[in-house]
Amino acid sequence: MAWRQSRKTKVDTLSGLFLAGRKLGPLLVGGGLLFANINTATIVGENELVYTNNMTVMAWGITSVLAMLVVSEFIMPIYLRTGIATTPDYLSARYDRGTGKLVSIIFLVSYVINLLPTVLYSGAVAFSGLFHLSDRLGLDYWTTIWIVVWIMGATGCLYSVLGGLKAIAVSDTLLGMGIFAGGILLPFFALRYVGHGNILAGLHTVLASHTDHLNSIGKASDAIPLSTLFTGMILVNLYYWGTEQYIVQQVLASRDLKTCQKGIAVACLGKLVSPLLLNIPGLIAVHVFVHLHNTAEVFPALSALVSPPFISGYIAAIIFGAGLSTFNAGLNSSSTLFVLNIYRPWRRSRGLDSSERAMIRVAKWFELGVCFLAMSIAPFLVFARSGFYTYVQTVNGFFNVPIFTVIFIGMVTTRVPPLAAKLGLIFFITCYGLSQTVIHVQMHFLHLLAILFVITAGLMLAIGRLWPMKEPYRQRVNNKVELAPWKDRHLYAILLLAAMTAMFLLFSPVGLAK
Repeated sequence: MAWRQSRKTKVDTLSGLFLAGRKLGPLLVGGGLLFANINTATIVGENELVYTNNMTVMAWGITSVLAMLVVSEFIMPIYLRTGIATTPDYLSARYDRGTGKLVSIIFLVSYVINLLPTVLYSGAVAFSGLFHLSDRLGLDYWTTIWIVVWIMGATGCLYSVLGGLKAIAVSDTLLGMGIFAGGILLPFFALRYVGHGNILAGLHTVLASHTDHLNSIGKASDAIPLSTLFTGMILVNLYYWGTEQYIVQQVLASRDLKTCQKGIAVACLGKLVSPLLLNIPGLIAVHVFVHLHNTAEVFPALSALVSPPFISGYIAAIIFGAGLSTFNAGLNSSSTLFVLNIYRPWRRSRGLDSSERAMIRVAKWFELGVCFLAMSIAPFLVFARSGFYTYVQTVNGFFNVPIFTVIFIGMVTTRVPPLAAKLGLIFFITCYGLSQTVIHVQMHFLHLLAILFVITAGLMLAIGRLWPMKEPYRQRVNNKVELAPWKDRHLYAILLLAAMTAMFLLFSPVGLAK
């Protein structure tokens, strides 16, 4: 069905391949946003952290609601007004082409060594654990992970290359419906298992014992201390929903600003429901497994144990599809960044052929190359320490807040020069890298990101004061779509923020974690 729908948008143009012709409606925008975000890495990783720690990890998804609403109100109107196709396009306009190219390279490195491999690895872990593939195939765990990673990678690459962003958005939305259906079914069967056939008895057991796992208000020793919600986490979420190329690209394909803001509201609603799949299974697993050798397998192990055979197959399909959703989006965005921000400008500067047909061919070959690299790196994540999801978020720190800092300063100032942006990026990434590999600062990485954000912003402002741009930056209007905002957006924003707050109260010492 997704493939048939995607055929209505041609992929023989760059706009069709990368932006679905800028014709996506609110459901596809919201679905594309949500399910480019919810993938096997989040399903596997967040359930693992709930199992080993508590519900504090829920904050990653729930606080996204606030970040998305800020992005919807302030950042997306800027992007759509300028008619950009990539986030670095904005940086090229605000600073210079060198800054845009540098950020494009940072994005690509991030996708190749972190995003795409983690999605493939987590999908392989979940799929292998669900069906005990190592035992069935008579192979060791390492070899099994390699096989599943390459099957998933090859399938995702084929889909992205042939279908473009429209195919990805449609498939993500359809998969999302299945994911949420599975998210309701799995806790149902898990509670029945815990209650020995009685769901209410299982619910009573979960609520009455191990109540420390029900708490989402983190202490300093927890995976996500409460204080980090107001420092690094808000910065990471603002980066993710307002700057991350494979996420922003879903929104830039909107038919107009109103559609964009409605689609973001749909994604916000989905994030409020997502703990059913991302956190609750890990919470119930505390009452099922006393010890797991590989805690990353808690979600597939629970699914395999408590689900009837037909449900296990359904969840396997969800896991496979969820892995492909982000992988496909990441592949498509990788080729978008490379072709539009690096390769085509280089060809044009030398008077070489840069026709759309030639660029589409290069984009597809580039996706194949990126896919090969990601599939080669993914199996080695089995050696990640301190938990798979903590590893993912920590490595993201090399790329996310540094880029957001440069974009934020660019949006709130008009004279900070390109030199400040380049030095800011290098300074931030270097300092964070040293703190993670050499100095080992005794501080939660989210707090560290917030401190580096303030220092880097101060550095950029100081450079802007000493060596300002001769002419202040003036935003050029080049909108490709209508810019009339959604009139009811503020009402829905209040309702969504109230629901977000209620979720934290529910999983707190004043709620279920008494």
